[in-house]
Amino acid sequence: MKHLFIKAGGAGGRHVHLILRILPVVFLCYAVYLLLGMWLPFLFQPGVSKEFQRGFDKSGFYGTGSVDRAALIDDNVAALEIRIRMIEEAQKRLIFTNFDIRDCESGRDVAAALLAAAERGVQVQVLTDGMNGLVSMASSPVFYALGAHPNIEIRFYNTPNPLMPWTFNGRLHDKYILSDDRLLLAGGRNTFDKFLGDYVPDPEKSHDLDILFYNSAAGTADSGESVLHQVEQYFQMVWSDSHSKTWLESAPFFYRKSVLLETEALHMRHSTWREAHPELLSKQNTDYIEATVPLKAVTFIHNPINILAKEPLVWWQLQQLMEGAEERVYLQTPYAVCDQSMYDGLSRVAGRGVPFSVQINSMGVGDNFMASSDYYRNKARVLDTGAQVWEWYGDYSSHGKSLLIDQDLAAVGSYNLDMRSTYQDTELMLAVDSPELNAVIRKEAEVNKTYSRYMTPEGTYINGENYVPREMSAGKKLFYGVLRVLIMPFRRFL
Repeated sequence: MKHLFIKAGGAGGRHVHLILRILPVVFLCYAVYLLLGMWLPFLFQPGVSKEFQRGFDKSGFYGTGSVDRAALIDDNVAALEIRIRMIEEAQKRLIFTNFDIRDCESGRDVAAALLAAAERGVQVQVLTDGMNGLVSMASSPVFYALGAHPNIEIRFYNTPNPLMPWTFNGRLHDKYILSDDRLLLAGGRNTFDKFLGDYVPDPEKSHDLDILFYNSAAGTADSGESVLHQVEQYFQMVWSDSHSKTWLESAPFFYRKSVLLETEALHMRHSTWREAHPELLSKQNTDYIEATVPLKAVTFIHNPINILAKEPLVWWQLQQLMEGAEERVYLQTPYAVCDQSMYDGLSRVAGRGVPFSVQINSMGVGDNFMASSDYYRNKARVLDTGAQVWEWYGDYSSHGKSLLIDQDLAAVGSYNLDMRSTYQDTELMLAVDSPELNAVIRKEAEVNKTYSRYMTPEGTYINGENYVPREMSAGKKLFYGVLRVLIMPFRRFL
């Protein structure tokens, strides 16, 4: 028996040793599979189909009158307030779509308002990116309290599957809110304290833009002429897509007590919020006429919604509009991470001979280290397009995405000038024919330029009157210098 025990133990030991030798190989093979699965499906970027190009008509972006009116929301406190107000005023349904929704002060303000709306009978649909949903929402009782309510449904778009690594790309980057058939808010803000309210110090904030659209024909036979209905149709397409899955049917047993506590806390928070803002929530609908400007036309454009490499429909249409400019073009973007096709497009716009300005975060202010390091490496390529690049040196980073063409067309939405927004993510922009709205955003752009600087063709910098230098430390320069090399194979995913 002793000999048998020794033999068995020896065999078991050999098995353990074999497993320990095999495991690193298995992990290495999986790591290679993971990297190749994330990278190869996006290696070749598709172009825009000939059929789509033939059907494109620039004149369709211009008009003579619209039932929609609009206002610019360019302040973080106002951005939170308008979200709460839209939710408070909803009577039948709310659609809340956002790339990143977090459990934080402003996130709880929004969650409390959504729960209150659901409890008075409003049907609430919340759609978010699957990756961010897992990271930011799936461990928070606040969102279990929302998802467990019978009038609220939360869906994640393209939740990543480790066995299918290509699902880690193809993110939902849309940010908009629909309140009945009356109000639409669209722009670049995520739902957390960096973008909403005044809960964090200024260095932790980010500037951004939203456009509030008011359907003046809401509740009438002409309501369907509003752009709100185009956005709702798009939402339904994404919501019902096979990659959009309901996250929560009911709260898990081990979360039920915390859900009850969080539900009560949200009730208290909403009550406190209402008491602190009675003037905001008591305004009448007619105020929207006074707070908005008239529009001649609104055109909704978006990327395809498949999770693999996409036709660059948003970028291609914006580029066509810019190439048709006769007086000036202004493009605001947080980052510029371009492939050759995008550089060529910028060059064609600049080659028109009209003034072409691009506002981008400077490396000293930008909060996306990967994108900033790419600009550190490819700055000369951006400048070689002929665009006048204004590097933003304001108090904190800029996350706004806007476009101005001549004195009439303006566009705002979620699209960044990078390869991820161009070829991989869902994105949307609303192009508006309105000299009044164009003038409002142009005034904002001119102020931004005073906090920026640009390089002349001769290589010298011209500083805005409010420019304050933010020189990078030697350590940060070294960090960017190393990172700009490391990210080269992965630029398309920044």
